[in-house]
Amino acid sequence: MIYSLFYHLGRYVSLLRLMISKPEKWSMYWKETMRQMNDIGIGSLVIVCLIALFIGAVSAVQFAYQLKDAPVPMYYTGYIVRDMTIIELAPTITCLVLAGKVGSNIAAEIGGMRQKEQIDALEIMGVNTASYLVLPKLLAALIVIPMLVAIAAFVSIVGGYLASVPTGMVTDSEYVLGLRSFFLPYNVFMMFVKAVSFGFILTSVSCYQGFFVKGGSIELGRASTNAVVVSDVMILLADYVITLSLT
Repeated sequence: MIYSLFYHLGRYVSLLRLMISKPEKWSMYWKETMRQMNDIGIGSLVIVCLIALFIGAVSAVQFAYQLKDAPVPMYYTGYIVRDMTIIELAPTITCLVLAGKVGSNIAAEIGGMRQKEQIDALEIMGVNTASYLVLPKLLAALIVIPMLVAIAAFVSIVGGYLASVPTGMVTDSEYVLGLRSFFLPYNVFMMFVKAVSFGFILTSVSCYQGFFVKGGSIELGRASTNAVVVSDVMILLADYVITLSLT
């Protein structure tokens, strides 16, 4: 097990090292990066907003319920929903969802190219396949995923408002007061640090799983599954480390 861990870690680092090189043709990298930004960003916008909406709604209802009989002002509902969304829920849940949607798609795309020997053909033509296939995806993820996380945070706060204010659990003034109370811009910085880190992890791990796939359709399916599982585990581990470091 230890040997397997270091074996995969070494190949992963080697892939990242090969990825960092001067592009052969900037226009091709630019087109591929734009395509990946569209696939990752626009393609994931609906599911990210839907999940964020219900996360905010459930969080607001749960906190309002718990504060109902407690000697704590009800405006704390908005305050808690805001901070929990910005610090933890928006970056972590969004990237866990993207690991399942985007990560499996990336692993399947690159793995399919490996099985059809398209990667071998590109290498024979002198193309740095590690750079051409991985770098545009990584750049697109590092640009788009923080945007998705910011949108998820906003939608989640709106979801908390829609779930708690119209139902009478919290008044409009109380919820807005909670949103404006004790705000720390540092929490937003922490959110974006997590978003960038998680985006790098889920994209690079998925590219690694697809790039070195061997065998047929069963192995390709296993690579897609491993991309999601390993990305999720690494995101949760990175979440703990980043939270411990920045707080």
